[in-house]
Amino acid sequence: MTGKIIKGIAGFYYVYVEQHGLYECKAKGIFRNQKVKPLVGDNVSIDVLDEEGNKGNITAILPRNNALIRPAVANVDQAVVIFAAADPAPNLNLLDRFLVLMLKQRVETIICFNKRDIVTEDDILLLEAIYKKCGYHVIFTSTYTEEGLLKLKELLKDKTSVVAGPSGVGKSSIVNHIQPEADMETGEISDKIKRGKHTTRHSEIIYIQKGTYICDTPGFSSLYVNDMEKEELKNYFMEFRDYEDACRFQGCVHINEPGCAVKNAVKSGKISEIRYENYSVLYEELKNIKKY
Repeated sequence: MTGKIIKGIAGFYYVYVEQHGLYECKAKGIFRNQKVKPLVGDNVSIDVLDEEGNKGNITAILPRNNALIRPAVANVDQAVVIFAAADPAPNLNLLDRFLVLMLKQRVETIICFNKRDIVTEDDILLLEAIYKKCGYHVIFTSTYTEEGLLKLKELLKDKTSVVAGPSGVGKSSIVNHIQPEADMETGEISDKIKRGKHTTRHSEIIYIQKGTYICDTPGFSSLYVNDMEKEELKNYFMEFRDYEDACRFQGCVHINEPGCAVKNAVKSGKISEIRYENYSVLYEELKNIKKY
């Protein structure tokens, strides 16, 4: 039978099989020999060893559509990154780091600003102006008024979506609204590993409905963008593309070069100054990484 790994911890993999439930599995030694590690999100074949106890062995990992490095998860269709619109104020540098990482891994990202009910229309328009101009789908939600949650659920339909964001932005509340029975599967795991249900310490997949899964990931307070050359970074700021052909120098990295069309677009308000500042910070970090 085949299912999807929804969580992996301490050498055990919890495989959800539609209409049969959750199986606690070990991976056969063949994977170690092939240096292949099962990932959350993998579709796998299992042999059932104990039908009553729902235990089995993973015998094969089915071909992956993709495999992300951070977070480590397979077969992802899209990412949903959740930040609070206020309380705490959104750290846009951290958001841009996440967007760069997802673009590098070729995963489309939806940006969700939660706590819509405590910000002004001007706040919303500012955030929309920054990120819609870059081509991102931006949505505003409130778990208090439930605004935007139905729209978000529609965007998740028939996809496997990674849900990520810093702690304290309402990510768990949004997940619980999308799937009120989210504790159903994770509760079974919690009983086995004697850990609380409500703290996401590891990436885990939650079944929403047929063909629809969300992968909840641990909250992050920092992200390092360090596995690329500094010259590559500009490729992940999509709004630069409309202007860089007009730069005086071919291969312009839009930092100190004269005649830079991207910097001119920032000055004229066509490119967000906040986004450009975040690009400059990331560029300097990459520049200062020692190469050994």
